[in-house]
Order: sequence, then C-alpha cells, then structure tokens
Amino acid sequence: MTTVVALALASDPRPDDNNVVAGWVGFAVMIALIVAVVFILRSFTKQLKKVDAAKQAGVFGEEPEEPEESEPSDQASDVPPTRHQN
Repeated sequence: MTTVVALALASDPRPDDNNVVAGWVGFAVMIALIVAVVFILRSFTKQLKKVDAAKQAGVFGEEPEEPEESEPSDQASDVPPTRHQN
C-alpha cells in the first residue's frame, strides 16, 4: 500500500505556479455562464410581469385591481403635455 502511494507521489510532480492557467476553455465556460444568467434573469422578469398582470385581472380569486392613476399636481398642470413620436 505504501509503495503505491510512494509511486503516485513520485510520478505526479507539483506544477509551477506559472504553468497552471484556466486557458480558453475556462474563459469560454465563464462567458457561457454569464450569458445563461442573463437569459434566466430576462425570463424571470417576464414571468413576474405575467403574474402581476394576472393579479390585476383577478385570476387569483381576488377582486380585479384598478390601475393606480396619479393625481395631477399643481406643477404638472403648468407644463403642457408632450407628445412622443416613434
């Protein structure tokens, strides 16, 4: 048993610190993980918007919610409404 351990230690030299690098494979894996997280977050926000719309429609057994309308303030009435063109 001890000879197996001794042979394993003798045949596997310790690499230098400069020889150990992640390389292009590690870089590609990191980029793939970042892209996957971005897609998961986008999907999550879409699902949250669907849940919010369903809640406002009363799908969950509650009364349908009316969208909140902001009351015009004194400052807002002084400014004419702007029209955005797309």
